[in-house]
Amino acid sequence: QVQLVESGGGLVQAGDSLRLSCAASGRTISSYSMSWFRQAPGKEREFVAAINWNGGSTEYADSVKGRFTISRDNAKNLVYLQMNILRPEDTALYYCAADPRPRLPPPPKSPDEYAYWGQGTQVTVSS
Repeated sequence: QVQLVESGGGLVQAGDSLRLSCAASGRTISSYSMSWFRQAPGKEREFVAAINWNGGSTEYADSVKGRFTISRDNAKNLVYLQMNILRPEDTALYYCAADPRPRLPPPPKSPDEYAYWGQGTQVTVSS
């Protein structure tokens, strides 16, 4: 079993930056695909970004391309989401997810592909 704990969320103004972290425990995630999803009130969970096991392949939602960057530090069992130029529409609960299956890139975008999930960290962007 893998436990995932997100941190780094908060209340910021439009145009600000935040860096989310996802700390994994229980097993090393160095071979896992990792991703970030988000869910706003009244909306379905949506894909944000994903990264393959060695960081060589990344995927982004169109809405965050050029503003968000996903990265990982396998030595520390950590995954990050750097969020720049935040917008009010980025307001959501952000989840980290892990897919333990060996796979070729690109990493998956569907939440159904991810077996482990964190509890989420809230990001609120005021206008």
